[in-house]
Amino acid sequence: MSLRFSVLASGSTGNALYVETDKQKLLVDAGLSGKKMDELFQKIDCDPSQLNGILVTHEHSDHIKGVGIVARKYNLPIYANAKTWQAMEKALGTLTTDQRFHFEIGEVKTFADLEVESFGVSHDAAEPMFYVFHHDGKKLVLATDMGYVSERIKKTIENADTLIFEANHDLNMLRMGRYPWNVKRRILSDVGHVSNEDAAYALAEVIGDRTERIYLAHLSLDNNMKELARLTVEQVLQEQGLAVGERFRLYDTDPYKPTPLAVV
Repeated sequence: MSLRFSVLASGSTGNALYVETDKQKLLVDAGLSGKKMDELFQKIDCDPSQLNGILVTHEHSDHIKGVGIVARKYNLPIYANAKTWQAMEKALGTLTTDQRFHFEIGEVKTFADLEVESFGVSHDAAEPMFYVFHHDGKKLVLATDMGYVSERIKKTIENADTLIFEANHDLNMLRMGRYPWNVKRRILSDVGHVSNEDAAYALAEVIGDRTERIYLAHLSLDNNMKELARLTVEQVLQEQGLAVGERFRLYDTDPYKPTPLAVV
C-alpha cells in the first residue's frame, strides 16, 4: 500500500497535482486546458478516466482553467469550499448537481483509503485553501499561493514526508523586473506569494525527522529560476543547520512537464 503523486504542472501558467493510492485517484486543481491535462496524464502513464474526483484550492484561472472540462469529460465530482464555489461557478460552466460537493477549511474528508485535510492560506482569493494527504502513516503536503506562512499552517504541515511548497519569486528579480508597481506590491503583500527566502525560513521550521522530499513549486516565469530558487533555499537551510542531501532532497517542478510519479 503506498501513496503516490506527480506534480503535473506548477507555475503561473497553470497548476495541477495528481495523488493516488491503490483505491483512490484524485486531481488537485486543473489550471490548464483539457487537452493539456490529458497530455500531462499521458506523460506519467496514468489514465484520467480512472480519476475519482477533483479537489480545488481556489478560483484563480491558473488553478481552475480545465476543472469544468475535465469534470464533464470524465463525469467527476468537484470538491471546494462554499466561497470558492461561488467565485468559480460561472468559469466552470454547466455541471450536474451530483458533481458539486463542499469541502470546507479545517475539514478532514475520507476518500476510500486516503484522508485529506484542508487548511486555509492567506492569498487574494475568495477563501483559498490547500491540502494535507494522509495514507498508511505517510503525509504529503501541498502548500502554495501563500502571502506568508502562518504559525497555524506550520503546525498543520510540520514533519511531512513530502512537501510541495511555494518558492514563487526572487526578491531582487521581482523588484528590478518589468511588472508594474501595483502588481509587485500585490505579490509582496500578505495575500500574494512567498519568496524563495521566506519559503526557506518557513521550511526550516517544518522539516522533521521523517521529511525526505521537498518540491519547490509555483515559481514565477518572470521573477525566478529553478537554479536560483534551489540555491537560495539550500543556502538558508544550511545556515539553519539543515543540510540538503543528507536527510532530505530538493526537487524542481515545471510549468509544462510533470514530475515522475513518486512514492511518498
